[in-house]
Amino acid sequence: MSTATPVENTIKVSDAGPALKRIDISIPAAKVSQQIESAFAGLAADAVLPGFRKGHAPRGLLEKRFGNELLQEARQRLVSQAYQEALTSNKIRPIGQPELAAGAIEHEFARGKDFLMSVEVEVMPEFELPKWEGIALRRPILAIATTHIDEEIERLSYRLGVPAQIQGPFEPLDRMVGKAVVRIVGQEKAFFETENAMAVVPAEADAGKGPFLGLLVDELDKVLIGKVVGDVVSIQLTGPASHEIAEVRGKPLDVQYTITAAERIAPATRDEIAVKIGMENATLLNENIKGVLERRRDDEQRSALRDQVFERLGEAVDFELPSRLSEAQVGRELERQRLEMLYRGVEPEVVEARLAETRSASTDATRRKLKLFFILAKLAETLGVEASEGEVNGRIAAIARSRGMRPDAMRAELEKDNRVGEIALQVREHKAADRVISKATISDIPAEDWNNEAKAKAEAASLGASAGGAPAPVAKRDPKPAKGKAK
Repeated sequence: MSTATPVENTIKVSDAGPALKRIDISIPAAKVSQQIESAFAGLAADAVLPGFRKGHAPRGLLEKRFGNELLQEARQRLVSQAYQEALTSNKIRPIGQPELAAGAIEHEFARGKDFLMSVEVEVMPEFELPKWEGIALRRPILAIATTHIDEEIERLSYRLGVPAQIQGPFEPLDRMVGKAVVRIVGQEKAFFETENAMAVVPAEADAGKGPFLGLLVDELDKVLIGKVVGDVVSIQLTGPASHEIAEVRGKPLDVQYTITAAERIAPATRDEIAVKIGMENATLLNENIKGVLERRRDDEQRSALRDQVFERLGEAVDFELPSRLSEAQVGRELERQRLEMLYRGVEPEVVEARLAETRSASTDATRRKLKLFFILAKLAETLGVEASEGEVNGRIAAIARSRGMRPDAMRAELEKDNRVGEIALQVREHKAADRVISKATISDIPAEDWNNEAKAKAEAASLGASAGGAPAPVAKRDPKPAKGKAK
């Protein structure tokens, strides 16, 4: 029986800023050496190398061949254990992944040496939830009319139209693919390259703006209209201050785009649309489209109520946020918005266009969304709201339907990118907001009045952003294709 005194880690936790903790950990040399020896002992017992019986390979040969790999495994195990110990013993509730602390360095992990690590991790800020029972909300009311059905069929005519390869010159709504080489101005080495950069010539109603490489580009129409396959165009951008990749924030970017292929869509007729979606004739098509639009309207009404809950809570609570926007924070918010739109049935290309607009938003707007993330997390915790596996699967199935995919294929795609947890978070946030809605005082407002208010907010947001003020929330709408026939 061993009577040796256990070797303990030294852990120090300190505030590194609002909603941010610094954790300094020292793992004693004895524990480091023990973990390394244990790793090599396990390998020596099981290793099979040519010319040696199992478990009889020389230690020196094992270290030469597997040393670096085993050291990394031993380091990861000790670091993970120490980090969890620090969280548990100090009752820290992280909401993100730890990152190397400011000014800290990566220390060597080796036998006979203490191992030092310093990380920073976002934590839930301390604040009190406001009174939320009985808040006043408004519900936009809209009766689906023939004009709405016609507009939706017009959208479908392009979505279900027949694409034909073209050489140019390009016109509004033409699509193209090509090689994009992105450089940060002043740096010789390319920052990013892709052979499959997609671009669409903006419709006339889009005032020349369009998404490209995930960013909203002003006057994209002037860059692309009149060009042909084989042309190389230059696009000048500035990395948004709230981009999820910190390295490009505020940096001037130069993009050389070589167009390699292009297509133009011939809009489908009503009869062709009816056949493609399984309707016998155009009359049944209209009835089907009306039903789709009514369900979409109901979803938008619920979304409008939730957005108001989010806005009211955000206005009623004040607390300090982390001083910097990490890539994880911005990426998390973008993913949250992407899943929200996909769940509501917004077409993938429209989703990406809206995300490009979000990336171009001010830092203040992004920080307000981060604040909302904290508020909703605490609201859900206070209400005891959780997302069940069945609810997560149901949400995945709904997103799959909106994208024309099988639920199992949709889940596999989400699991590949580690995004199933975001689905659970979305479900939890919606359930928490719906609990608030169930206790709210709701009045109805004509959709036209609602949309006029949204337009005014959008204009105020534009003025506020240019003047350095905080932009107001903007109601979302689906863009329509330009009027007229694509040639």
